[in-house]
Amino acid sequence: MPQTQHRAILHVDMDAFYASIEQRDDPSLKGQPVIVGGTSGRGVVAAASYEVRKFGVHSAMPMGRALRLCPHAICVKPRMQVYKDVSRQIFAIFREFTPTVEGLSLDEAFLDVTGSQQLMGDAVTIARGIKSRIAATTRLTASVGVAPNKLIAKIASDLNKPDGLTVITPDTLRATLDPLSVRRLPGLGRKTGERVEQAGIRTLGELRVASDEVLWPIFGRYTPRVRSRAAGIDDRVVAADWEEKSISAEDTFFVDIADPARLQSELAGLADRTCTRLRSKGLVASRVTVKIRRQDFTTYTRQRRLSPATNDTRTISGLAREILLEWMAGNPGARIRLLGVGVSQLSDAEQLDLFRASAPGAASPLDTTLDAIRRKFGARALTRAGRLPDRK
Repeated sequence: MPQTQHRAILHVDMDAFYASIEQRDDPSLKGQPVIVGGTSGRGVVAAASYEVRKFGVHSAMPMGRALRLCPHAICVKPRMQVYKDVSRQIFAIFREFTPTVEGLSLDEAFLDVTGSQQLMGDAVTIARGIKSRIAATTRLTASVGVAPNKLIAKIASDLNKPDGLTVITPDTLRATLDPLSVRRLPGLGRKTGERVEQAGIRTLGELRVASDEVLWPIFGRYTPRVRSRAAGIDDRVVAADWEEKSISAEDTFFVDIADPARLQSELAGLADRTCTRLRSKGLVASRVTVKIRRQDFTTYTRQRRLSPATNDTRTISGLAREILLEWMAGNPGARIRLLGVGVSQLSDAEQLDLFRASAPGAASPLDTTLDAIRRKFGARALTRAGRLPDRK
């Protein structure tokens, strides 16, 4: 009887991504404690080099506190466009090895390489190939976890940073996970982690076998799921970011956003970018997708059909806004790390009847005018009013 093939999942995480790019581009920063982020009173750390992490500095920390921990740190203003350009290089490398890539942010992704092994070697060989290609192309390092599922791969990638490669197989799973701190479990927040430790549970092995009496007051109805995760059980699939034959735009935010007005403003900008590309290709779309990634990296996609098909920004942006508001109503107060707007089920825009004042699905005169101005003066020449935050 043939053996069942285990899934081969990689989690690739770039090492101190923004800070490493700054150290690469400015040799004087090499080996120095570098903080990437704003230095205003409300500034936060967007990235911290490994040299500054030794002082307790980490991403999302208020800049004032970071500088108290390391007064001699070198602060560098973020260069988001540069980071996005490097990210595109890295994701192109991922897709050389597998089409099944699920991006979590600019600097990390899950890859399902199960189907790639026949042509490219086993999962470890593929992981080494990806690390080598990233180093040769970008002069940056990545840490990779290789495992049978997403949860274990994510834990593995963090065990030997920087420039690490950690392999966890079904045979070594228990021996590797059980001794780890409960703080290694993805999604277990700081406060919850403290409660778990206060209950006398310090390792994943102890969490895996803890009784309902101990866990229920902390996790309630999620207790069985937490126990399963501590055992390394995870059946989630690696979901490619967008279906083929689609057009999309998405942004990962420096600081997670919870403000509804700000989220709607960001969404409007993403819809505008997507529709501009849609019209430039002479296409219309019959489906709108909104992608939402929470602070804990949980990702949601919500879709709605469009009828008739259109490339009109107001129509697509309005439907995306409805989708977002509906999701927010079911997730009040959620902090959002990433937003995306995509369109799919694409078709060629039909030749419109010149004698009809307003054909179904036609781009509005405003869209046409904006497109012309942007082609002449650049994509940032004009911004729609809907992109501006509510100033009430």
